[in-house]
Amino acid sequence: MPSRKPKTQDKKVQTAPRTGRPRPAKAKPVPKYRTGYVALIGRPNAGKSTLLNKILGQKIAITSDKPQTTRLSILGIHTTPRGQIIFIDNPGLHKPLHKLNKRMMNFVYASIETADVVCLLIDATQKFGHGDEFALEAIKNVRKPVFLLLNKTDIVRKENLLLLIDRYRALREFKEFIPISAFRGTNVDVLEKLLIDNLPPAEKLYGDDDVSDQSERFLLAEIIREKILARVEAELPWATAVYIDQIDRNRRMGNRAPGGEDEDVFSEEDTELAAGDQPSESQLDNLSGQEPGPIRDTGREIAVPGVSAEPNMRRREEKPKPTREERRARPLVYIKASIFVERPNHRKIIVGRQGKNIKEIGIEARREIEDILESKVYLELQVKVRPQWRDSADVLDLIEGQKET
Repeated sequence: MPSRKPKTQDKKVQTAPRTGRPRPAKAKPVPKYRTGYVALIGRPNAGKSTLLNKILGQKIAITSDKPQTTRLSILGIHTTPRGQIIFIDNPGLHKPLHKLNKRMMNFVYASIETADVVCLLIDATQKFGHGDEFALEAIKNVRKPVFLLLNKTDIVRKENLLLLIDRYRALREFKEFIPISAFRGTNVDVLEKLLIDNLPPAEKLYGDDDVSDQSERFLLAEIIREKILARVEAELPWATAVYIDQIDRNRRMGNRAPGGEDEDVFSEEDTELAAGDQPSESQLDNLSGQEPGPIRDTGREIAVPGVSAEPNMRRREEKPKPTREERRARPLVYIKASIFVERPNHRKIIVGRQGKNIKEIGIEARREIEDILESKVYLELQVKVRPQWRDSADVLDLIEGQKET
């Protein structure tokens, strides 16, 4: 007899009753907002300040082809829908010779400790040398993400760039290798995305319109110094500093028409000290009008000497160039600034023959300051000899203190 196959019972498939309503879709995880500090470090003239200005879309740090242009750590705040990147723009890495240089390097090392990500900028047009070895030594023990940013790649051959990347890859481990052009903005959007990806989840620390911690006083002093750097010899910038003695928005100038190119005041003050002497407190009071203040250390939020926890600069809106009538209708601001040099011959260089050099410096500075303040500016510059001011703690405190006032 043929064997009977056992009957198989079909399993009933239970289906959910139809209600006419679509099933709710699974909620996608909301990406967390990210906020953190990014230290920009590198050899002098690597393009750190140029990169920061490009990312922020406005000038907050002066630039120059002279080394050691940046002397203090400057905070740059970049806020996006995904995260807030707080850049710390630092002086160039170098071996310090004066108290000024030692302070500059302290800013760099403190920012590396504070930062969540470190960006090492290198000038891809320059050959690898002792300065690059010094920079790598500075980040030898850093365990946080380190990006290598190869700047000026718009003027470098691709094969040379690849060889440079291979060399750095053999020397240490980097989180990212990013070819950029700080001047043209090449790959800046790529850098921004990768930086935010590597920052910790956190709420914003600053408002959307905050762009920097530096004060108006500090920015104006830096603009004047930038114009000096553009007009003096290579060795002189290291021995030059600018202090804003006075900003007066209510000063009346009588029947004069301040603001014209011929109305700026320039003078060279013969206040030499004996070699090796340091300025006394009374001398500092006479040139500053206020007591020098110490550099503040504001804790973990910004544990970098000279960097304030309170933002002073807000985002400037782009406006059309004012007409001649609008310029004339602007309010008047009187600014008095002191330019410190170490030697009488340095003063002669800055003043120039028949005062031509200092006058051009003043005209160029005033034009830029007028655009920032949206005012007519009457600018008075005085060149003062202060021997060895780079080794004077009082003078350094005085100059650095204007960053927060």
